[in-house]
Amino acid sequence: AQNVSKTAEGAFTGEISVNQVADMGVEWVLVGHSERRALYGETDEDTATKVEMGMKKGLNVMLAIGEQLSERQDGTTVDVCARQIKAVISKVTDWSKFSIAYEPVWAIGTGVV
Repeated sequence: AQNVSKTAEGAFTGEISVNQVADMGVEWVLVGHSERRALYGETDEDTATKVEMGMKKGLNVMLAIGEQLSERQDGTTVDVCARQIKAVISKVTDWSKFSIAYEPVWAIGTGVV
């Protein structure tokens, strides 16, 4: 699943819970995607909550990390990615079910190399 809700079941129109994802037989969830962070204001704390919920449900969780162009230009790539990872480390209960996908946000469709 490309995303899961940071809430459990309830009246959250448009959201899908980890329980619903698991019930459908989906084994992997992606959290922390740059579009979720940029367009929906999801924070590192939100991402950590989603990691925790996915882990508790026994799902494989892929964490997307990456920096904006301005952060790359400022030389803070490592700091940004480290912050995003540090926010979730304490929520990972099974490292065999956890992956990190590095996605430099500035490289998506910009033509910048």
